[in-house]
Amino acid sequence: MALPLKMKKLTRSIAKSLIKPRSQQSHKGTHGHAMIIAGNKGKMGAAVIAAKACLRSGTGLLTVNVPKAERFIVQTSIPEAMLMLREDESSDFNQFSSIGIGPGLGTVKATVEFLSKAFKAAKPLLLDADALTVLSTNEKLLAKVPAGTILTPHPKEFDRLFGIHGTDDERSATAIRKAKDLNLVIVLKNYQTLITFTGEAFLNTTGNAGLAKGGSGDALSGIITAFLAQGYHPFTAAKLGVYIHGLGADMTLKQQSMESMLITDVIENLGEAFKYLLQ
Repeated sequence: MALPLKMKKLTRSIAKSLIKPRSQQSHKGTHGHAMIIAGNKGKMGAAVIAAKACLRSGTGLLTVNVPKAERFIVQTSIPEAMLMLREDESSDFNQFSSIGIGPGLGTVKATVEFLSKAFKAAKPLLLDADALTVLSTNEKLLAKVPAGTILTPHPKEFDRLFGIHGTDDERSATAIRKAKDLNLVIVLKNYQTLITFTGEAFLNTTGNAGLAKGGSGDALSGIITAFLAQGYHPFTAAKLGVYIHGLGADMTLKQQSMESMLITDVIENLGEAFKYLLQ
């Protein structure tokens, strides 16, 4: 199928040209300090998935912002991650290299406060899930999203933000236009994910229907946040994150079927995806 003139295919050769091999002389401080604000009562799996995917994608350090009552879930599931308690109003966002907000967070008043605080920190930023839901109900807040921020909506989230669309082609056209008008990176998640910024757009060529399950978007958020922490430009981080996420799912088909695949299986295969891309 021929692609519209504004779209290109995101291929292995393109992804390979974007990724930076890890220096043998590097240390944890070289690769950034990511923060993920995710999870709430009954939805801590989203925080765990995003955090594991972030750590598997190369960030040097990771702090996860969670409610105090749920902290033990992260501490026992991901001992490599540090914690910031959600109730700590004195927490400083400026210490982080990148910030990812949204998976399983909830749409409570505190979400608006976290978004406002993150906007002021002026760090590379990714907004997903409940963060997008909050933006869709607050036009003033949407107008304040910093330039270069990455939005990662699925089709329903996208329509809540930018209006109802009848077809995927219509939605893609709006995504390209809105990303340019708002100076944002939009990752429109679908069976073939679109990544667009400043009028340029790519359709991903990796991934399979095994990703059509809960948690896949949480993992993608963690992966992209890790690339942001390592200093990649937001558009580059988004392209690499989407490609690696899908490639990890393709690698997982060696052990699982599309029916049996879990996102935790995909996260465990991210290493194979990186090795394949870096060959």
